[in-house]
Amino acid sequence: MSDEEHHFESKADAGASKTYPQQAGTIRKNGYIVIKARPCKVVEVSTSKTGKHGHAKCHFVGIDIFNGKKLEDIVPSSHNCDVPHVTRTDYQLIDISEDGFVSLLTENGNTKDDLRLPTDENLLTQIKDGFAEGKDLVVTVMSSMGEEQICALKDIGPKN
Repeated sequence: MSDEEHHFESKADAGASKTYPQQAGTIRKNGYIVIKARPCKVVEVSTSKTGKHGHAKCHFVGIDIFNGKKLEDIVPSSHNCDVPHVTRTDYQLIDISEDGFVSLLTENGNTKDDLRLPTDENLLTQIKDGFAEGKDLVVTVMSSMGEEQICALKDIGPKN
């Protein structure tokens, strides 16, 4: 064959699915579920009794993990629901640009510049104030179903 090595500059996740199936009856409060194609954190689950024709139903109330909207769904408890893969990653904050994007430092030393500041006012002020004071800030980025958003902030002390 050839002596050349092939290098792929791809950020793909090997075709892995954004969700996985889980039986509706096994999804609990504080878990995750996909409702109306949005990843949600389950805040309430109620199960109805089996009716005349068999299926017990699960009523899910979830809060969209990115925009905070409340969504509801009713699914037979024996059927499968989509559950999103939700990951949290910590990055060090390097810079905040004027157009609302942040520059983050990844574990391997590269920068990540494609994330906007969060829409949550409280978190937004904490990040801007901490950055203006010259503190070393670590932000937690939650990603699911191809979306990413800053969801938490840690102060690791002043810059040297």
